[in-house]
Amino acid sequence: MAKHRNDLPQLRGETFLTDGGIETHMIFNRGVDAPHGAVFTMIDSEAGREQLREYYSGYLPIAQRAGLGFLFDTNTWRANPDWGTLVGYNSERLRAANRASVALCAGLAAEFEAAGVPTVISGAIGPRRDAWQYDGEMTVREAIAYHTPQIAAFADSEADLVSAYTLTNTPEAVGIATAAQRAGMPCAISFTLETDGRLPGGKPLPDAIAEVDQATGGYPAYFMINCVHPTHFTELVRGGGGWLDRIGGLRANASAKSHAELDNSDTLDIGDPEDLARRYRRLLELMPGIRVIGGCCGTDHRHIAAVCDHCGPLLAA
Repeated sequence: MAKHRNDLPQLRGETFLTDGGIETHMIFNRGVDAPHGAVFTMIDSEAGREQLREYYSGYLPIAQRAGLGFLFDTNTWRANPDWGTLVGYNSERLRAANRASVALCAGLAAEFEAAGVPTVISGAIGPRRDAWQYDGEMTVREAIAYHTPQIAAFADSEADLVSAYTLTNTPEAVGIATAAQRAGMPCAISFTLETDGRLPGGKPLPDAIAEVDQATGGYPAYFMINCVHPTHFTELVRGGGGWLDRIGGLRANASAKSHAELDNSDTLDIGDPEDLARRYRRLLELMPGIRVIGGCCGTDHRHIAAVCDHCGPLLAA
């Protein structure tokens, strides 16, 4: 049974760490064979499950030192129909993989709680098509139909909420939020941004948030920013505005490269963890509503630990 589905502690002012970029870490740092970034397939082997346990467990001492909770985001960003088909998963196997990923996190959550670290479990959702390219063909109706099975799998598990990452367009975000509402699941909506601080396709982030809220009656519990380096959106944040009150989470990239540059790279750019942490601090000073903080492409335990070292008082506030 989900512990926090009806009362998310991050909405009550508690701050939670979450992990870094699990896909890039497993593929580049651990040598996992995960075509199309489908690390959700790791859940189907004991060796894969053990690697996942080791990965998540590495964040326990970081959270303990920081005096913060930990939000488990499942390894299911690619566990949806189109991407699943590419790696041989039908609907039944996808449902099983999504639920098994939550179960693995639930087992680890018990260990974290026993060690004094509060936890939340989030079912991670990714976009239907490319995460870095603007999807101008997506419709709300398509998004509802497409994402409902994965959300239903999370609703039938111990997940407290669903978090949709690297979204490039508002119709898909509206569809996911609508499907989550129908399933009785709280949701977080996270957009990716280009180097100009806008969504792929050019839509300003404040406009995207306003459109989703208007279409869903403000259903998302909060919005997030992920898969973009702080240098690409800090000026936007400095500009202020009421939209900042809706931003509750941040998972930035380690690299300042554009999406196109990263997509064409055969190596992992981990950037500078200390520099990234300093940039997080400046952002947190401008975004006091952040209650979930982690990383995205190229980040790992080193980056999250550095963020905690540099941002301790802000995170504990």
